[in-house]
Amino acid sequence: MSATIVGSLLVAGALTSSTSASQATGLQVGTLCAKNERVIFSCPIKRPAKIVSLCASKDLTSDHGYLQYRFGLPEKIELEFPQERTGTQQKFQYSHYFRAQVDMTEIGFTVNGYQYQITDDYNGEEKPPQTVQGVTVTAPGKPKEVSFVCRIKPKADYGDLQTVLPAAP
Repeated sequence: MSATIVGSLLVAGALTSSTSASQATGLQVGTLCAKNERVIFSCPIKRPAKIVSLCASKDLTSDHGYLQYRFGLPEKIELEFPQERTGTQQKFQYSHYFRAQVDMTEIGFTVNGYQYQITDDYNGEEKPPQTVQGVTVTAPGKPKEVSFVCRIKPKADYGDLQTVLPAAP
């Protein structure tokens, strides 16, 4: 069998297994969000090969529904924050800045002293234009952050988050 055919079979097999895994687990394809949830932000990250997702109930408002961060793989979610689904809106902060050629969205939260920042930033004033999408984590007492960069453009729907989440300080 030629290398091209074998490669095509491996790719097709990988696509089938990931699609099957999403269907079997009830997740939206390429995310860690359930089919009955809203995807606020989700992307596969470059290294390690995992997924970062921010999911919400479809009925999310400032005092109803939930928002939840998930990191890992469909078969093995390594971090889900918060664990409980009540009062979640107060555990996240939101900031959005927009002007011509600049669009910056950040959603932050803290888990056991670790600061997490989901970032979806575009700066067209830079040459070449700069895009930063992913999540950064800063450990307690450490000045340096670790960045997990999206491999592809994230699925994103920030919609009404400005009215749902408290503003970032």
